[in-house]
Amino acid sequence: MSENHPIAEKANSIANKLIEWRRTFHQYPELSFQEFETSQYIAETLEKIGGIAVERGLGVDTSVVGTLTSGEGPTIAIRADIDALPIAEENINDYRSLHEEVMHACGHDAHTSILLGVASVLAEGFQKGDIKGTVKFVFQPAEECIDEHGLSGSPYLINAGVYDGVDAAIALHMCPWLPVGEVQISDGCSMANVDVFKAKIIGTGGHGAYPELGTDPTWMLGPVLQALHGIVARKVPALEAAVISIGQIHAGAASNIIPSEVEIEGTIRSYSAEIRDLLSLEIQKAFSIVENLSGEFTLEIQRGEPALVNSPVVNGWFRETIREVYPELRLTDKPFGMGGEDFGYVTQKLPGAMFLLGCATEDGIQRDLHTPIFDIDENCMPLGVSILARTAIGFLKGKKPSPNNQKLEVQTHGS
Repeated sequence: MSENHPIAEKANSIANKLIEWRRTFHQYPELSFQEFETSQYIAETLEKIGGIAVERGLGVDTSVVGTLTSGEGPTIAIRADIDALPIAEENINDYRSLHEEVMHACGHDAHTSILLGVASVLAEGFQKGDIKGTVKFVFQPAEECIDEHGLSGSPYLINAGVYDGVDAAIALHMCPWLPVGEVQISDGCSMANVDVFKAKIIGTGGHGAYPELGTDPTWMLGPVLQALHGIVARKVPALEAAVISIGQIHAGAASNIIPSEVEIEGTIRSYSAEIRDLLSLEIQKAFSIVENLSGEFTLEIQRGEPALVNSPVVNGWFRETIREVYPELRLTDKPFGMGGEDFGYVTQKLPGAMFLLGCATEDGIQRDLHTPIFDIDENCMPLGVSILARTAIGFLKGKKPSPNNQKLEVQTHGS
């Protein structure tokens, strides 16, 4: 990619440092709400950069927020998630995970390293007095997992006031289905509302030799499964995004005992609030079938993160930055899919957007997110630093006009 733009030159000059940071995080991954060593390393690195006020434990014990400010002007937040996944890494390289059954399989090690790089680049501009305003570097724990209260890290940081007074927020995510040098951007709903259902179908059970003497929840399961799988196909308008997937079914303890209960768990994905409500209602109807088969049921639907709704205005800043810094970079414009992203809580609160940064490796192996072989081409990281840093500078300097004269406002139709 081009090295002619000053921001690109600065990002390229720290490429080795980005790789060092990323490989350190990758070797020592930590699960959601347990990122103690990770947050310590982040805080120490920010302090070494200099000029950055560092706060820890805001909302979540393992959060880190660094602030660069001139004391006047607008405020922008740049967010990176820092947690890893309970996956045993299968890659064989010098920096593979040293923590058994834990792996950075979603690129959060790269997100964190890129944000440290952005802090390095912007700190120099603040020290020279070239930038006026405030930048918050938000290193957020627990994007991948919820706690006993059903919350991931993002709402805790919001409730702790991390985003109070922030005018806009930006972020990125690794994208293994795009090569280095390509970026995916999407206006409006771009990732899904994520809900989880847990249910039980309840009968009497009984002896396997005498099924006529009891009620069998495994038999009742059949029509329930048909009804569940038919919801998206027959109840949701064809142009609406929706997914219902069943991930767990558990029943029984012996071959000659008809169980008294069948447990079922699954995920519910949608873009719009209306479809989100419709899916919950139809799932309730699907399980009610068992009442006509002499059975009972319990059903719990736990609402998770809202849809990621990207501001077209903020996306316009990304597009302008890319045209300026990397005019040869390829832009793909389409929704990101039905995955979840708790940055959606942030874009509920204030104008914000996330873009996907191509990171596919050159070995031709598809290293998908959340797989034991996930990895990235580390050449993507300076690009991420440049785009985030230049977008923040442009916003603070007022050089990013609102596309089509749109107001900078939060869109909440997908939450």
